[in-house]
Amino acid sequence: MTDKYWIAAVLHSLEQSLAPVPHEVNELDWKAKLSDHKDRLAEHLMAFANHPNGGSLVFGVANSGQLVGTDQEAVAQIANTLSNIGRDAVEPPLALDHAVVDFKGVPILLVHVPEQAIKPVHRRGKTIEESWVRSGGTTRKASRQEVGALMLNSATPRWEELRASTLLSLDDVLARLDVATIAKLLERPLPSESEELSQWLLAEGLAVADGRGFYITNFGAIAAARKLDDFGSLERKRIRVIRYRGTNKVDTIDELPGNKGYAVGFEGLIGYLKRALPHSEVIQQSLRTEVSVYPEIALRELIANALIHQDFTVTGAGPMVEIYDDRIEITNPGTLLPGKRPDRLIGTTPESRNELLASSFRRYRICEERGTGFQKVVGAIELFGLPPLVFTLQENSFRVTLYAPRKFSEMSQTERIEACYQHAVLQYLSSSTLTNTTVRERFKLHEKHRNQITNLISDAVALGRIKRKDAGIGKKFAEYLPYWA
Repeated sequence: MTDKYWIAAVLHSLEQSLAPVPHEVNELDWKAKLSDHKDRLAEHLMAFANHPNGGSLVFGVANSGQLVGTDQEAVAQIANTLSNIGRDAVEPPLALDHAVVDFKGVPILLVHVPEQAIKPVHRRGKTIEESWVRSGGTTRKASRQEVGALMLNSATPRWEELRASTLLSLDDVLARLDVATIAKLLERPLPSESEELSQWLLAEGLAVADGRGFYITNFGAIAAARKLDDFGSLERKRIRVIRYRGTNKVDTIDELPGNKGYAVGFEGLIGYLKRALPHSEVIQQSLRTEVSVYPEIALRELIANALIHQDFTVTGAGPMVEIYDDRIEITNPGTLLPGKRPDRLIGTTPESRNELLASSFRRYRICEERGTGFQKVVGAIELFGLPPLVFTLQENSFRVTLYAPRKFSEMSQTERIEACYQHAVLQYLSSSTLTNTTVRERFKLHEKHRNQITNLISDAVALGRIKRKDAGIGKKFAEYLPYWA
């Protein structure tokens, strides 16, 4: 594995820089031996860390391009010295990698400096203007304009990109991740060759590589882990399903803690819920059929949203599905992002703390396209005759409640008005409007309930949940929109 990834790229650049005329390039700096000038060595490290795709110091090549080689004692001294400089002399600290390779029969030392996400990398204890860059094969101090450009290209690593494991071999990665299920979700064949499989892991964001092996990313673990217990930092992020007898938490029937990654375990979770949730018997084509009282599309979308939009920085808590006799509560750690309102979640394009997880769930066909999930949930709720969704902001979590079917007469006035608002949103997103007729259809009511629905619509207008589209039309044919439309 040591002849792949960054090492192969460095050796290719070295070949190109030595012929036809020896010349240094921006991604390489030749050294015959280690310099005593530690400040200058720090400048080289900073310059490579600020350079696109990083760069490498090559020891054992003279300034003339002649190969002079290196020995074991020099390798140990160089690696130790540069590691200390990268840790102590620059900000943010650098993690270097090195390898000794045989190049044209001569042993040389390669020290690789990865590009840093947070830029500019600068001298520790100084301002960011104490930064260095590579230009014309040399290391020089960055200009103000270059410092500004580095800042524009700076990005704090996302939680999903951070490492969840120690350094592993390819076989160890495959032992911990269910990559076959991920490939199945993507409807693509899993690469069979080791090198192709390695590149596939990197492209999918499941792992990151260095010259010695792989690190499984947080995304790789949370999406594809065979056992989340293998990743200590994510053990508490397992989804929990708890069933209660009755309508409160007094009597627990059972608790099922999930242990697979969210993506590879999602179908198993939905299958369990379909078996555990109450069913009603209906007659279809003269045959009695058991049908869940909760629409499957609603379960899928609400649980997927809880997994995707949770705040992974909230420690000691994970997503939870609680099943009562009359409702299901789906809770995820973390509140809504600033500026977001619960009643504007339906139909709007959501922002996510975990964009890689969100986009991957859509590619895996686990949830709907961005912005359409809640819309389809509300549509299914109306079709099944359920009360409206309830969104609850808590101190450090967010909860969505899905209620079992209830007749219009059994709903509270608050529920009726919220159902009216959600229906108006659904109609608006379908390029239509709320009317007395559509509301009666939503609640499965007869024409004789027209006056009752007229009063409900008036109450919803009075509370500012909906508004008249055209005030000049009589109430009988009036059309209504969500208050924000």
